[in-house]
Amino acid sequence: MKKTAAAVLALALLTGVQPAQAGTPDAGLARDSVRTGLSGVPFYMVMIDRFANGDPGNDRGGVPGDRLVNGYDPTDKQFFHGGDLTGLTGKVDYLAGLGVKAVWVNPPFRNRWVVDFGAGGAFAAYHGYAITDFTAFDPHFGTAAQMRTFVGQAHARGIKVFFDITAGYTADVITFDGAHPYQTLAETPYQDAAGKPFDIKAVAGRPDFPQLSAETSFPYKPIVNDPTLKKPDWLNDPTLYHNRGEAAVFEGEQLEYGDFFGLDDLMTEHPRVVAGMEQIYSSWIDTMNIDGYRVDTTKHVNDEFWQAFAPAIQRHAVAKGKKDFFVFGEVYSGDPLLTSHYTTDAKMPAVLDFPFQGAARSFLAGKGAAGLAGVADADDLYTDADSNAYSLTTFVGNHDMGRLSTMLKQDRPGMTEQEWLARVKLGNELLYLWRGNPVVYYGDEQGFAGVAGDAEARQDMFPSKVPDFVNQDQVGTDRTPGDDNFDPNHPLYKQLADLSAFTASDPVWKRGNQVMRLADGDVVAFSRIDRTTGREYVVAANASTVAKTVDVPVGASGRYDRIRPQGPATTAQGTIRVTVPPLSAAVYRSSKPLPPAATAPRPTLKLGTPTTDGRTELVAAVPNQPYAQATFAARIDGHWQILGTDDAAPYRIYTKAKATEFRVVVKDRQGRIGSATL
Repeated sequence: MKKTAAAVLALALLTGVQPAQAGTPDAGLARDSVRTGLSGVPFYMVMIDRFANGDPGNDRGGVPGDRLVNGYDPTDKQFFHGGDLTGLTGKVDYLAGLGVKAVWVNPPFRNRWVVDFGAGGAFAAYHGYAITDFTAFDPHFGTAAQMRTFVGQAHARGIKVFFDITAGYTADVITFDGAHPYQTLAETPYQDAAGKPFDIKAVAGRPDFPQLSAETSFPYKPIVNDPTLKKPDWLNDPTLYHNRGEAAVFEGEQLEYGDFFGLDDLMTEHPRVVAGMEQIYSSWIDTMNIDGYRVDTTKHVNDEFWQAFAPAIQRHAVAKGKKDFFVFGEVYSGDPLLTSHYTTDAKMPAVLDFPFQGAARSFLAGKGAAGLAGVADADDLYTDADSNAYSLTTFVGNHDMGRLSTMLKQDRPGMTEQEWLARVKLGNELLYLWRGNPVVYYGDEQGFAGVAGDAEARQDMFPSKVPDFVNQDQVGTDRTPGDDNFDPNHPLYKQLADLSAFTASDPVWKRGNQVMRLADGDVVAFSRIDRTTGREYVVAANASTVAKTVDVPVGASGRYDRIRPQGPATTAQGTIRVTVPPLSAAVYRSSKPLPPAATAPRPTLKLGTPTTDGRTELVAAVPNQPYAQATFAARIDGHWQILGTDDAAPYRIYTKAKATEFRVVVKDRQGRIGSATL
């Protein structure tokens, strides 16, 4: 049995399709909608350099001299400020008090410290994204022993630790002779070592990948002035990079093959690169006992790389006893058709939910709830055999685009401090009560704001010395980044701690499905239904400055108690009438479970509208069922293979499977089954 289970797991990780035996009855095909051990877990994203300085002795990375030598200048937002792992470890109780269950740290590996453009300025890699040594931690941050201490202290308080990683690029070490604008594949195709052109897309990941020559294979001849700088040593081989020049735009082929802001773009199609990155990131699981990875710039790397890398890392983690090891990618796009591509075709377990971020910002700025309804409607795009939208990591602001507080100031100039705080707090309610894993960006719990994204949104939690930071306004407090900002009495810290406790107190926020109920002007309402108890929880949020009374469709009968904040109950008659105060949210819970249907499910199955990226839409109608789970399967080579399970109407899946027959098997909450074939 162990061997069989391992084989099934391996196939699921590799293909995202779960096998079933030929002739399997419907009971053998029926599944529960996927929930991982990380579903609904609150994350906290922290930039080590900007969080807490526990060891001033490593501020300069152990190298004396000025900032152009060691990268340290706490007065410049583009240089190292002194935060480190010792400081982060000392604040674990602060994170635990916030209710954090997973910490995501920026890449902690050794970087090229300073890039100096002379008269054009200079900056340092305090952010961690210019890596030279993937086998060691940057001495500005600390040592391996200090990282182990941090991980151990976090685990002792029930907090998982995630590394932010890069797999598609390294620090800018390779140079070229003269200007090097991007050259297209059509202009200058790759050539093997014998001078024969080849299609890199066609050979991506193949073991017979052509031999390459640094002299003749690339549009530009790579020049490596320090051939031993990078570690592991294989990274010093210039033929393992694309060498096509600087990307001018981040779209089309330049997205995958061009140098990203000058960083050396790895040839991730090459099997040596795939194997090397798998080894690097498997080893950190072994040596640091970490719990997952956030993967930078996922859409800048070819699918074949992720299809090999992500399952391999998960298999390694499972072999080490980490069955819930979690990998999620950054796909910087508001288009769910694109973001879902990486969790289905590219085999990433999850991605950051940029579509939610954009829709949430619009809603919170008072521009209506239609965007959130659109996000919910697109959730079925993410469903496959081993993942779905419940695994997505949700957020309202981050280290690149900036903080929600800043965006709301931009969207609603002139609003009062009171309204500013109320809109940010409403954003936190939505973030925690929506499906997925909420991510809080460090400092948001202390009301950090700023004026823009990127470096402007990376203030110090310890007293800042950056002139542009020290007098910035913060939400909900008279403090500024010039003060120490670890105040557990800040209204946003207290709210986030309360939200964490609230969502942890009931499993519905982890295992419940989500059903969109209403999107009307400034009001959005959705349900979370517990598959075990059958009770319905209704969330209603109002982004208007006046109270709103709405009738929200529901599935249960009887009383709905207001449980957040505590308040008067309402009675269901197909709908519940709720009045939501301005700029606030309310949660109602049914006193009774959803009623069972009179009969077992009687679904029908049809083809829907194909997507523009070539996916077939399968739609199952399941009439008269207040709660059901629809598992879609395809008959391929005579065997039924599970495509995925949807647990909220409309019941759909989007697939590229080439099948002779499709089937849906629907299971209601009482365990009764019905099916249909197409």
